[in-house]
Amino acid sequence: MEMKRNYFQLIMVVLLPVMVLWNCAAFRSEIKGKFSGPQKISSSKEKVSLLFVFSHYRQVKGYDAIPKLANKNQRVSDFDDFLRDALKEFKSVENYATFTEYPSDVNNPQRRAKKDSLINTNDFTLKIEFKEEISFTKYMLGGIFSTLSATLLPVPYTRTYAVKAQLFNDQGKLVNTYTRQASITKWVELLLIFAYPFYPERKEIESVYLEFLHDIFKQIEQEKALVKNQS
Repeated sequence: MEMKRNYFQLIMVVLLPVMVLWNCAAFRSEIKGKFSGPQKISSSKEKVSLLFVFSHYRQVKGYDAIPKLANKNQRVSDFDDFLRDALKEFKSVENYATFTEYPSDVNNPQRRAKKDSLINTNDFTLKIEFKEEISFTKYMLGGIFSTLSATLLPVPYTRTYAVKAQLFNDQGKLVNTYTRQASITKWVELLLIFAYPFYPERKEIESVYLEFLHDIFKQIEQEKALVKNQS
């Protein structure tokens, strides 16, 4: 009997972290700053070249002193697929190039020179900064509460996502700035095992990034911002 009890306790010790990880449901907010202008059919026949410069930042507020630039393995997965899908919004872009900034670039003059060369050889440059932010205090308190309650009571964990896009012409002049923001709240509770298949956190994160890109690209195209030699 004692052996069976110990075996059961061992199983619970192993399964509890897995249950905490999986028994959660995530819900996202609406996009703040979403483009609400009239939908127009682009009539511009002029085609331009566009450089995308991406940077992905992460910060744990209360723990990190500054936002940290993510490396290749830390940025959101499948981002290239989101970009490829959002590019459909552009009708005036004939050629494009991409460059993603990494922390190691500070010690890599070749990479920095490559970025400068791409900027100089394209008609426009769109610098897009993504930022993922969480609160260290709230996550720590939530983790303690989840542990003490054995995940029997729902505990929210919220992440804030923001994007800032700056469009520059070939003279380095700022054409326009576009910002968007959204949040995703993950609820952790034992009984949410039944909700998880319908509200996985990964799906919500991907939908935020995808909508960020689609909405900004749509606004740029609708406002005819990609016109050379604008005064």
